[in-house]
Amino acid sequence: MFDVILRGGLIVDGTGSPARRADLGIQRDRIVAIGNLGTADAAQVLDASKRVVAPGFIDIHSHSDFTLLIDPRAQSQIFQGVTTELVGNCGHGCAPFTDDVDLFIGNIYGYQDLLEIDWRTIDGYLSRLEGAHPAVNVATLVANGNLRLASVNDISAPATSDETESMVSLLEAGLDEGAFGFSTGLEYPPERHASEAEIIALCRVVAKRDMLYATHERDRDVRSVAAIEEGIRASEASGVRIQLSHIIPRRGAPGDALEQMIKLVEQACSRGVDAQFDAHTRLHGITNLSAALPQWAFAGGPDQLASRLSDSDTRDQLKGYDSIISSFGVGGWERVHLFASQGSPEKVGFSLADLTPGDADVLDTIYDLLLAEGDDPHPALVIVRSYEEEMLREAFRHPLCTTESDATALCTDGPLGATTFLGAYTWAAWFLRHMVWEREELMLEQAVQKLTAQPAGRIGLRDRGMLMENYKADVVVLDPERYGEKGSLEDPNRLADGVVHVLVNGGLAVVDGRETGQRYGRVLRS
Repeated sequence: MFDVILRGGLIVDGTGSPARRADLGIQRDRIVAIGNLGTADAAQVLDASKRVVAPGFIDIHSHSDFTLLIDPRAQSQIFQGVTTELVGNCGHGCAPFTDDVDLFIGNIYGYQDLLEIDWRTIDGYLSRLEGAHPAVNVATLVANGNLRLASVNDISAPATSDETESMVSLLEAGLDEGAFGFSTGLEYPPERHASEAEIIALCRVVAKRDMLYATHERDRDVRSVAAIEEGIRASEASGVRIQLSHIIPRRGAPGDALEQMIKLVEQACSRGVDAQFDAHTRLHGITNLSAALPQWAFAGGPDQLASRLSDSDTRDQLKGYDSIISSFGVGGWERVHLFASQGSPEKVGFSLADLTPGDADVLDTIYDLLLAEGDDPHPALVIVRSYEEEMLREAFRHPLCTTESDATALCTDGPLGATTFLGAYTWAAWFLRHMVWEREELMLEQAVQKLTAQPAGRIGLRDRGMLMENYKADVVVLDPERYGEKGSLEDPNRLADGVVHVLVNGGLAVVDGRETGQRYGRVLRS
């Protein structure tokens, strides 16, 4: 007798093989039978006729590290059929920390002071996450920003040999404790001055264990091609498997940048490099306005930061800092809008150009906005229209490209109800609706593979990502006529539509389009 039978669905198994009609039988947390199960008994039989049955989707590039601790329901993901997330991306993460935890707060996506950070290690973080009982499975990478903040005395300079050895030791410990690899965010303040030598030293540690190196490259616009070359050099020098994060270049890049970047990856693969890339589905980018500042500006806490932002001479010094925010301004500040602000809510929605009077410097506007945030400048966000849809489609058509959210798991109510992020609610739904059913750029089997088996293989998940006997029963059943995103930039916090049933490790998280109130996700350790 089965625990659950999904009856009569169109099985898209994640391998890329043609879809077929079959029943799916589940016992405990495993798929145990696929085929014609006839009149077999089950504790629960769910009708999947006229529905697509696929492996639960896997988000290879998530930033839910902290939001899953605040609210583990992960509604934005579950209602798109997402059952697994890889966190610790872009060099940002929830471990390791030193005892000076405040030093790391700016390197945690989605941080809120709603819970105490009482852990210091990857093991401690994963144990805390296990205690939260998330609705989705969660795996993590070791974040390089944390390694540098913990080990490098002057992060405005490359690490010394001793500091690199300290980072290597912390990385080895994190991998021993269950991380699936290592990530960098070379465009962000803690890592902008990381040398290729120190990155390669860390990649060698990861390569020895056949784990993954995911990199948010050093430049995403003018020098975006050179940034891909740097990533490939690190992979070739160390032998590490590399995942090039959100490869689409921002505006300001050369017109043929994406073509050049993809060609570099193809050429590297022909030389034996194990390289792939991914892209999110948004046409805009969002990040913390505080990324406009170098790390030294935060030293000494909020009072010292406010003093520096109030001093004209220090402002002149800050204006020499080349940041991800200044790169957003390439092509005009009228494209960059204030997206969220606790200190200046009346200015949300206006462009930085609109908020800057006359011939004043936009950077002064940014410093004023950060000053107005008070003790915590990190919640202030800016948004910029950075990407062209044709570039997204070009990337997604490529066999080496997977898709990702580059977002945090959110909920429409509770402690995260006021947090808005369109990509959290739309990424997988947009991808399938747009690329398969509307644009017909991909076959359904190809698109599902990009959401399941392909990211599972990159992460190193050996029993997830495909509908096969003895694989974990992470399953989504969706209505192809209704499946799609509902959120918009103006109204982002809307759950996707068309998911009928979701099973996580064999447990029913969604039945007939409604949450069951049960959370069956697991913390995955390598």
